[in-house]
Amino acid sequence: MNIFSRMPAAYAASRSQAVKLLQRAGGLSVVEWRVLWDLSEAGPLSIREMAALQRVDHSQLSRALPGLQNKGLVILQRDATDGRQMNVTLTEAGQAAYAKAAPVMKQRRDGLRRVFSQQELEQFAGFFDRLEAFLRMPVDELLEEEKTP
Repeated sequence: MNIFSRMPAAYAASRSQAVKLLQRAGGLSVVEWRVLWDLSEAGPLSIREMAALQRVDHSQLSRALPGLQNKGLVILQRDATDGRQMNVTLTEAGQAAYAKAAPVMKQRRDGLRRVFSQQELEQFAGFFDRLEAFLRMPVDELLEEEKTP
């Protein structure tokens, strides 16, 4: 029952499935889909806000976003009040790409709901949150030996 060995396999299977679905839904990459989904759902966002939503390092998005801008899917603009921040806005072409992929990705989420009940999905998300908190625990704290009186 090694949870740690199951995580990479589940991630790889999830990513592979997403890639296949997104190819059928217009050829977006997983990163492109996540960006378009976040912008469609939450409106214009800073790269930092988007990274927090996606639980990824903002440098990963900073590298991917120029490609999305070159494809005409997003607009990148410096924040007027904080010049270090970049804000990302969905373009009409980005909205169209999202609209094309969204039904296919909804079918994926619907399929997951056929395998797990809503309650199980909520529990699963809670387990992931707890697992993430455990995995972010400082190593020194994790390795701390029991203190004897």
